[in-house]
Amino acid sequence: MTSNHQNLPVSSILKSKSEIDDEPKKKSREDWRKAKELEEARKAGTAPAAVDEEGKDINPHIPQYISTAPWYYGTTGPTLKHQRPQEENKKEFSNIDEWYKRGVDTSKIVTKYRKGACENCGAMTHKKKDCMDRPRKVGAKYSGANIAPDEFIQKNLELSFDGKRDRWSGYNPLEHKAVIEEFQKVEEAKRQLKADKLNANESSEDEEKDEDKYVDEVDMPGTKVDSKQRITVRNLRIREDTAKYLRNLDLASAYYDPKTRSMREDPNPNRDDNYHGENFVRFTGDTTNHAKAQLFAWDAHEKGVDVHLLAEPTKLELLQKEYEKKKEEVKSTIQSSVLDRYGGKEYLEAPPKTLLLAQTEDYVEYSRFGKIIKGAEKEVIRSKYEEDCYINNHTSVWGSFWRGGNWGYRCCHSFIKNSYCLGESGKTSLSIPLDTLHKDQEKIEEHNESEGHSSNNSSSDNDQTLVLEKKLKKKAKKKEKKAKLKSKRKQEKDKKAEESMQDSVILDDRKRPYNSMFEVKKPTEEEMENYFKKRQRFDDPMNQFL
Repeated sequence: MTSNHQNLPVSSILKSKSEIDDEPKKKSREDWRKAKELEEARKAGTAPAAVDEEGKDINPHIPQYISTAPWYYGTTGPTLKHQRPQEENKKEFSNIDEWYKRGVDTSKIVTKYRKGACENCGAMTHKKKDCMDRPRKVGAKYSGANIAPDEFIQKNLELSFDGKRDRWSGYNPLEHKAVIEEFQKVEEAKRQLKADKLNANESSEDEEKDEDKYVDEVDMPGTKVDSKQRITVRNLRIREDTAKYLRNLDLASAYYDPKTRSMREDPNPNRDDNYHGENFVRFTGDTTNHAKAQLFAWDAHEKGVDVHLLAEPTKLELLQKEYEKKKEEVKSTIQSSVLDRYGGKEYLEAPPKTLLLAQTEDYVEYSRFGKIIKGAEKEVIRSKYEEDCYINNHTSVWGSFWRGGNWGYRCCHSFIKNSYCLGESGKTSLSIPLDTLHKDQEKIEEHNESEGHSSNNSSSDNDQTLVLEKKLKKKAKKKEKKAKLKSKRKQEKDKKAEESMQDSVILDDRKRPYNSMFEVKKPTEEEMENYFKKRQRFDDPMNQFL
């Protein structure tokens, strides 16, 4: 190891220099050689190791950058104290037994209101706005009665990493005493019952013998024990039966597990077959009764009855029978009281509907899949509302015709609700734009409201609608004439433009502009309709269902 003169701080060097005017001596080559030999001898184990201030040996194999302390640490000899946790930086954590106190401090009983206490309950640890007690009509400040005890002033616990994650922090072991006492009471009750049975000459040994009498003779379900070979063989499928995986060869059908040889789903759900999958067994036989018994046991346990389906099945069955019997009695008494009060007992004594409606003279023949082969189908069940009631000479209902986002009557193509039917003449003559129809319909409604017509005066309403429809026809004819004139003028302009274009055609093909031979014109309504029909909308979510 190197000498300790280099580890001296600057202050000690300056102090020694002031006391002794001579400068500290530098190491000679001989001193460096001796220090190196000592270090190698310590590493080899021939020389004793260096000792720190506490008398502990320092491992000579520790590197120099670890063993040498910084100059500001102020060491006078070899040490490793600077590598250990410093005492001034250590955190003191709370003890395992320390925890927050619960409840209130009942050791002190206060009978008089104290200054600065809560005005509502009288406790010193909080103010009135932080009080969690019920607001009193007369507070403790003025009444001086029923002064609540003070809460505990909780400590600020400094928990370590493990203390913050301790599951049992703050647990009081005395709380488990109540659980032990409950078990002791149950054990005492069992001993008392056993003693009563022994006194009544009911020995439990005979019962245990009867229970274990046939246990050894019963085999496990699905196994076969051969006494000669002393081995257990699984029951295999009978070779004459059809294998489960051959009932439906479609890969998308029910899944067959080859390891357990089970097929839970029905392979042919649309066919009348003897095999419906292994899940079918879960809903046949006594499985439904078992599920009902389990539900009854859970409900009874929630209501405080100590019963279990597997531990006490006979007790549960008797309780369930008694419950169903009482339920039927209560139901019959309620039904009889309702019949006595309101009557109608004669309707309940009628024969059942299966006898009244089962026998008919209509012959209907069905296929294996439920389709009708011979005989008439069932009549359509109509609603309780009136049907096929048409108004204003119409032969169809409002909403049977649709065009351009508007509903109307199919018989006359009228878009005005409650209008008078014009028949075929209305289809040919009524070619009015839809915007004007909406506006005229609003005018009709405003006109009827202003005059105060009631729903009973249907004849007067019909006359007014006829007059307004005639006016609308006249307006439509005028608009048609204007549209025809406009179309004629456009055609004449288009002809003139074509003639001028034909005159200005360039004869030289090399100088002909791009797309000059293509005739550009506006598409007709039929072309646009065909385009919209054939156009594919890839962003439409219903596109794949069309």
